[in-house]
Order: sequence, then C-alpha cells, then structure tokens
Amino acid sequence: MSLSRRSLGRVLRDLETVIREKILKDEPIRIANIYGNNAIVQRDFAEGLDVSQKYFQVSEYTCSITSSTSIVSKLEEVSALGYDIIALVRGGGDKQSMETFNDLQLSELFITIEAVTVTAIGHTVDETLLDKLADKRFHLPHDYGAGLHSIVEKLSHEKSNSRALLIDEVKKDVGKQFAEQVLTLEKQLKTKNDEFTEAQKNFKEQAENQVKIFTEQLKVRNEEVEKLKKDLTEKHGQQVKTLTDQLSKRNEEFQKFQESSAKQLQETQKSFSEQQKQRQQEMESYKKELNVLHEKNLQSVINEKTASLKAAVESLQQENVRLNTEVKNSKTDYIKIVIAAVIALVTGFLLAKLF
Repeated sequence: MSLSRRSLGRVLRDLETVIREKILKDEPIRIANIYGNNAIVQRDFAEGLDVSQKYFQVSEYTCSITSSTSIVSKLEEVSALGYDIIALVRGGGDKQSMETFNDLQLSELFITIEAVTVTAIGHTVDETLLDKLADKRFHLPHDYGAGLHSIVEKLSHEKSNSRALLIDEVKKDVGKQFAEQVLTLEKQLKTKNDEFTEAQKNFKEQAENQVKIFTEQLKVRNEEVEKLKKDLTEKHGQQVKTLTDQLSKRNEEFQKFQESSAKQLQETQKSFSEQQKQRQQEMESYKKELNVLHEKNLQSVINEKTASLKAAVESLQQENVRLNTEVKNSKTDYIKIVIAAVIALVTGFLLAKLF
C-alpha cells in the first residue's frame, strides 16, 4: 500500500479532544518535544504555553533535526514511552533543510505513531509532507505553546459555563422542590391542626368526665375514712390503756431485777477479791520453794564440778612431778621439757579458773 493510500485510511487524532479527556480525568498531559541539538526555541514554546504549564508534563529530546535518519531513530525511541503528544519543533532554517521533512521513510514512521503528532518546524509559506500527515500543525514553536494554552483556556471557560448552567438548573430544581415541599407541609400542618383541635376537644370532655368521676369517688372515700378514723380512735384508746398497764408492770419487774443484779455483782466482786488474795499468797509460797530448790541444785552442780576439777588437778600435779623427775634425769630431752611447760600452763589456767 502506498503512503498516500495509507495516510487516507488513517484516522486523525484531535489534539483538543485528547487534552479535554486528560483534564476531565484530572491527569497530566505527557508531551515529548523533539528539538535540534543546538536549538534555543524551548523558551519560545514555554512562553507560549504560559500559565497552562501546570496541566502538562513536558519532556525534551534532541537529535540532528536536519537528518531524517536521526529523526527516525529518535521517533522510534520516544514513541515507545507512552506519551500523549509527540512534536517535532524547530525555529526555522533555509528552504533546502526543509526537504528532510518530506522524507518517505520518516513519513511512513510518522503516521504509525499512536500519540497525537504535532509539527512546529518554523516556516509559514511552504508545507512539508510531515505537516500534511501530522494530527496538528503549528507554524512556530511559540504558536505551538500558545495553541496548547488556548485549548486549556477554552476548556476552562466551557467548564465554568457548564458549572454555571448546572448551578442554575440545580437552583431551579431546588426551588421547585422547595415550593412543593412547602405546599405539602402546609397541607400536612393544616391537617395536624384540625386533628389537634379535635383531640383537644375530646381530651377536654374526657377530663371533665374524669374529674366528675374522681369527685364522686373522693366523696365516697372521705366517708369511709371518717368511719375508719372513728373505729380506730376507739380501738386505739383500749390498746393504749392495755399497753400502759403492761409498761408499768414491766418497769416494776425491771427495777426488782436491777436490785437483784446489783446485789449479786457485789457478792461476786467480794468473792473475786478473796480468791485473788489467796492466789497471791500461793504464788509467794511457790516462789520461796523455787528459790530454795534452785540454790540446792546450783550447790550440787558446783560441788560435782569442783570434785571433778580437783581430781584433774591432782592427776596433773602427779604427772607434773613425774615429768620433773624425768627432766632431771635427762636434761637433754627438750621435747619433754616443752610438754612439761605446756602441762604447767594448763594446770595454772585450770587453777585460776577454779579459784
């Protein structure tokens, strides 16, 4: 299929529609601008875009803008990155350099790009093949930026107008609904007032009947109460007399019991004092006996210990005499001398301890 037939069968993508859809979805519009290696027109594009830059994410790529091969390579790289708009941007040049944008291989690639294609290659008189195949053509980089800004401004105005119309429609609907609700509420209020008036009338009649019935019942109850009070007064007088006699009898019995209790308490205290005195005497006697027994036991223990110590001392003295004799017999035996000295010390210690 030739390039002309393929281009005729290609559906052009509308730049404004793409931008509108992205803004309505509150998504940024991703743009890839391809400049020449030494281009200085980026600033012109940014000035044209002006305050609408916040809606776009602009990425800049560079290549040899006079070489179709270089442009093809860059387009193949950028088209795979999912941009919404891909644009070829240059600031001008001689007429001969425009032939690059009539290259068939470049054109065939250009019409296969999924993104919206834009040209802004800096000439106003001649129209290149890429200009014809692009979804949108601008003459200059500044026009390209200003065109995007114009689309955003148009959408903003449409959005504002749509919002105003929507608000007016809502106001009308709300006003109509409010009027209908007010009318309905007035009807309901009138019905409720009639029902309340009727209920108030019925309540008044019922209240009057209740008061009448209550008055009659109260009269009957008052008569019954008077009769009951009379009966209670007679019965109460008899009960008070009976209780008074019983109380007097109980007072006499309590007084006698109190006198008897006081007498028993005195006798108990006297008996307790005598028993306490007797217990004190017995305790003194027990103490004396214990002291005598303790002295006897102590003296017996001392005598046993003294006899044992005396026997030990006599034995030690005999041993000491024997050792002295042996010392005299053998003056060179130093070990026996030491033993005799130790025995003498022990003996002296025991004697000192004893006496």
